[in-house]
Amino acid sequence: MNFPSPLIEARLVRRYKRFLADVTLADGTALTVAVPNTGSMLGLTDPGSRILLSKSANPKRKYAHTLEVVEADGTLVGINTGLPNKLAVEAIGAGLIDDLGTYPVIRPEQRYGERSRIDFLLEHPERPPAYVEVKNVHFMREEGLAEFPDTATARGTRHLAELAAMRAAGARAIMVYVVQRGDCHRFRLCDDLDPAYAAAFAMAHSAGVEAFVIGCRVSAEAIVPDRLLEMEALGSVHRFTESMT
Repeated sequence: MNFPSPLIEARLVRRYKRFLADVTLADGTALTVAVPNTGSMLGLTDPGSRILLSKSANPKRKYAHTLEVVEADGTLVGINTGLPNKLAVEAIGAGLIDDLGTYPVIRPEQRYGERSRIDFLLEHPERPPAYVEVKNVHFMREEGLAEFPDTATARGTRHLAELAAMRAAGARAIMVYVVQRGDCHRFRLCDDLDPAYAAAFAMAHSAGVEAFVIGCRVSAEAIVPDRLLEMEALGSVHRFTESMT
């Protein structure tokens, strides 16, 4: 995914109200910018951090600039949670996620479960439908190890239960974790920050829900999904990439 125009370098002053941040441009101009991330962004909000902004050409926007990338731990980290779905589609098209690229129909934002929308419903005339849920990942505490979630997520836990229900009904059900940073080669669930999510994942996986972790290369010009990452089970390492067709 290429950014439509060059990103603008700035320094973070503070993030607040989750959706906003005060920043300073290289020429000293102070701005308030939009933050497209409702999560805690743990480890990514240090004052003075180098950041990269996009600028909208829409004159009706209240905040013309959007925070896209934060420099942390010596690398660039994508924080825009609106991008992982696009990156997942690119990863599917590139053949990174099992055989999902062979499904001829990809329908975004389809209703399923009790009150949810699946990120993608993939359809094939000769196979069961595939329900694909995408999660954004940018948290790292240990060098090379991406983690999710960085705070408790009841919504994410519900999604796992609904995916398990789709699998029980005969469909494929797939979790895709998109890691928007290039310095990670492993992934694990934060069972210490959200034990309920980790337990729900274990139950979903035992029910046949598949999981894939996509690593990305992040630069000021583009964010590119380019590899599968190893996923650690609790207490061991396991690559959760079995096909459940």
